[in-house]
Amino acid sequence: MSGYSEKELYEEIRLKNSILVEGLSFEPGIFKNLDLGHTYVEGVNALFAQDKEAHRGIEFPSCFLTPKGNYQVRIRWFRDSRYTLEYEDGQYNIYERGSKVPVVENVRFKSRSAYYDQKTSDGTSMRTIAQDNGYGVIFIVYSNECSLKDKGLDCLFCNINATRAIYAEAQGISWRSPKQIGETVAAAYKEGFHKLTVSGGFVPERREVDYYIDVAEAIADATGLADFNGTACVGAPTDLSVFEKYKEAGFRTIATNMEVWNEKLFEYICPGKSQLCGGRQNWLDALREELNVFGRFKVRSTFVSGLETRESLLSGISYLVNQGVVAFPSQWYVNVGSAFEGHRTPEDAWHFDVAERTVDIYRSNGLTWEELRDATAESDSAVHDLFRLKEGITLDEKGNWKKSGTKK
Repeated sequence: MSGYSEKELYEEIRLKNSILVEGLSFEPGIFKNLDLGHTYVEGVNALFAQDKEAHRGIEFPSCFLTPKGNYQVRIRWFRDSRYTLEYEDGQYNIYERGSKVPVVENVRFKSRSAYYDQKTSDGTSMRTIAQDNGYGVIFIVYSNECSLKDKGLDCLFCNINATRAIYAEAQGISWRSPKQIGETVAAAYKEGFHKLTVSGGFVPERREVDYYIDVAEAIADATGLADFNGTACVGAPTDLSVFEKYKEAGFRTIATNMEVWNEKLFEYICPGKSQLCGGRQNWLDALREELNVFGRFKVRSTFVSGLETRESLLSGISYLVNQGVVAFPSQWYVNVGSAFEGHRTPEDAWHFDVAERTVDIYRSNGLTWEELRDATAESDSAVHDLFRLKEGITLDEKGNWKKSGTKK
């Protein structure tokens, strides 16, 4: 990032945020000139499809990198976006509607990790087991279906079951065994990855605990690491004593995602989480017990940013961060197949303001970059980028984070 001013990088993060909110418009066949799936990494729809339209059988790049800060921008396809990706004279450019000057010229797509080409001992493609979230982080999806659908209690913003119906067969996504996960993590860690999150759909509580323990043991056996820097993303159990088991199994951090802070909206938008997990108060009790077991800033709870008012969302983030929970606003993109399909997320300025104010909350409560990175499932959101910029944190030549000085 050297050579660019803080203001230039700040404006690039703002542009990134806007493209994430608005998506990118392009013709599905535009990537025929890109060495996708070999040189450049393709998107794998293992849990949530991020596009507003389905494209079964047609793969898109996972993300591109901004020209100044090398910020990772995930590609979300939306034909009506005001941002258009064009292929011109052998390169890709991004334009804002009505302008002939690219906002991003000669787009650089993210390189493909070596483990994407590898298979487990039973012949399963590793790219379907763990996805590269950038900056040394992998995201493992053990289950690409949610049992809440059968009960009619799906979260209204979620499209996990629709994603499975659209993409699972085409991309080879299915339930993953602990052994498959362990072998994949070992391959990714050998390549240089060093952080993972295990997540999936809603499963019965007892089955979830036992499975996560088996996964942790398989990862430890395959990597030889007692501490593999893993986050277990789990629902709020009725038996809060089970959190000790996750810690003993080897997970460094844990995540229990409330999704919505407002009590009434939580009940309406997340009926399954409300009715089958002891209600909203039990989710708060679960977070409190996780703090007792794992410690301050070793616990995360994600909110879907845009489902409730800004002040309601930020009040929840402020309250939980003050308690020691890494409360994280995940930008709501209205994806294909969810109950909210056809709705609209708030404008980009709204989301950027939430990101900035969240970073201020983190810094005022003493949250460090290492704690934020370890507790969250990715390190490439606008929140992460702004946090690093304000804290003066950059990547050195060896790919390690370094702090050059605290900023205001």
